[in-house]
Amino acid sequence: MITLNIEKTLGFVSKEKVMAYEPVIKAAREALENGTGKGNDFLGWLHLPSSITKEFLTDIKQTAEVLRNNCDYVVVAGIGGSYLGARAVIEALSNSFTWLQENKKNPVIIYAGHNIGEDYLYELTEFLNGKKFGVINISKSGTTTETALAFRLLKKQCEEQRGKELAKKVIVAITDAKKGAARITADQEGYKSYIIPDNVGGRFSVLTPVGLLPIAVAGFDIEQLIAGATDMEKACGVDAPFADNPAAIYAATRNELYKNGKKIEILVNYNPKLHFVSEWWKQLYGESEGKENKGIFPAAVDFSTDLHSMGQWIQEGERTIFETVISVEKTNFNLQVPSDEANLDGLNFLAGKRVDEVNKMAELGTQIAHVDGGVPNIRITIPALNEYSIGELLYFFEIGCGISGYVLGVNPFDQPGVEAYKKNMFALLNKPGYEEESKAIQARL
Repeated sequence: MITLNIEKTLGFVSKEKVMAYEPVIKAAREALENGTGKGNDFLGWLHLPSSITKEFLTDIKQTAEVLRNNCDYVVVAGIGGSYLGARAVIEALSNSFTWLQENKKNPVIIYAGHNIGEDYLYELTEFLNGKKFGVINISKSGTTTETALAFRLLKKQCEEQRGKELAKKVIVAITDAKKGAARITADQEGYKSYIIPDNVGGRFSVLTPVGLLPIAVAGFDIEQLIAGATDMEKACGVDAPFADNPAAIYAATRNELYKNGKKIEILVNYNPKLHFVSEWWKQLYGESEGKENKGIFPAAVDFSTDLHSMGQWIQEGERTIFETVISVEKTNFNLQVPSDEANLDGLNFLAGKRVDEVNKMAELGTQIAHVDGGVPNIRITIPALNEYSIGELLYFFEIGCGISGYVLGVNPFDQPGVEAYKKNMFALLNKPGYEEESKAIQARL
């Protein structure tokens, strides 16, 4: 199981102060369990792992197999929580060079609908020209501009290239149960479809079909992913002792650091495969906590890469930051540093050592330097990059976020601020129904 270590924060906050959070954390956890807190109509994720049945997973895997057997490429169309969770898991578990392999065992997963880049969408449609591709369209409403625009292009291209009947077989909708444009389209076209539960917000949806279907299409074991999340659900249960509950300790520590002026949390990894786990985490915590002029700002870096860019600021910049480091205990492969007779690079002192040993010493050396430089460090250790451990990590961060948001005093399950840019964009584009807003914004400009 993943473990949490807060020892490198204790020079900045006291253990007594962290442990003193027990009653407030207990109250927050009970509010989640009993549905008495803010946003209690969005708690469907809380016991989601333990409620998923084998029959449900079998159905997901059968649909995935249809796509796997008929597609070389599958485009996941979604934005925010509708794609980040799936991408986080897929990229954490995939071969880094899948794109360059000629004989691919699994379909390559491509992402669209998460931007409005004309060049990106043009290049995507050009790349898919003549290729066997399918689409997983993920949108509760079906009218989110970025995703709807991409799906309109992809649907047309898929039907033209593969024929209307086969296109129906390789386009899957994940959307609302009864309403919305994507639901109407799915029913009219006869697409296989899955429901985004009403009580699960997008950023908490990775363990629903939103994440499970793309992950299964990519060839990964969704049963093990759910098993890891289920075990973490138990470990962080309402009756788990505070001192033994990793999510409770994480929430307490980060809130105490925040109280002591540490306004920015930097999620750090030393394995490039975890980059999109960080992207998913940024949305989870940023969208959940950044309200009422409060909240820790979530940032992320990939080490040791970013030690050569952001490292200077982290070491000696304003002391308003703390780091949460994800450390992977065991790599999947073994690669040793070779000896070189000329030794011009001076690396013969590493000859015979595992590359991972070098990486781990970079991790330890950085931790010592940053703590010495005034940056508290929380450490999360995961045994390996596999489905089970990633499932644990996802649920750990989700339950930690719910608890932490309640401790902060905000509703962790809404996102009213996200609508501001949309209203302005629709007004600027003269969308029907926004005539008054259009006039007002044009007057401002």
